[in-house]
Amino acid sequence: MTQPLIERYRSVLPVTGSTPVVSLGEGSTPLLRASRLSERWGCELWLKWEGANPTGSYKDRGMTVAVSKAVEEGAEAVICASTGNTAASAAAYAARAGLPALVLVPEGAVAGAKLAQTRMLGARVLEVRGSFDEALQAARELAERGSHVLVNSLNPYRVAGQKTAVFEIVEELGEAPDAFVLPYGGGGNTTAYATA
Repeated sequence: MTQPLIERYRSVLPVTGSTPVVSLGEGSTPLLRASRLSERWGCELWLKWEGANPTGSYKDRGMTVAVSKAVEEGAEAVICASTGNTAASAAAYAARAGLPALVLVPEGAVAGAKLAQTRMLGARVLEVRGSFDEALQAARELAERGSHVLVNSLNPYRVAGQKTAVFEIVEELGEAPDAFVLPYGGGGNTTAYATA
């Protein structure tokens, strides 16, 4: 297993010496040169393969920090709303930490494989009649009661962990690239990259 992401970037993450490290070996993902695309577009293009993270998603970078801080702060459980990847990541890291995980998903909007992965990891999955936004609102309301920690990208610790991809890219290239291009989704990753 590679060095835990929290240990590797401890100096730039919101952790202390008493923060327990809940890790599954996230980070240190390959940076691959896209030679054909580089040739086609006349520039150097590199792809960060975040699918190499433990649950197959960049969300593991943030989840290691969010769940580690939840344990440090005495959380009884974690909660999230998800359409797939956040659910799997939250379930995996909660299981690693020995915490229950509650996942709220929009009814009929999540791929069966992601639901199976989430349930296999021990999370309790509840379907919400409504959109992702309604599921997120319900998760936020439950988190506000105090026993569950919200681990969606509204959690600042999660955003802090996700920015570590920027550090890895700069380290591997030896300098900052001219641009980072990434999908927007809910904006959590864009926010994370912007804070790096």
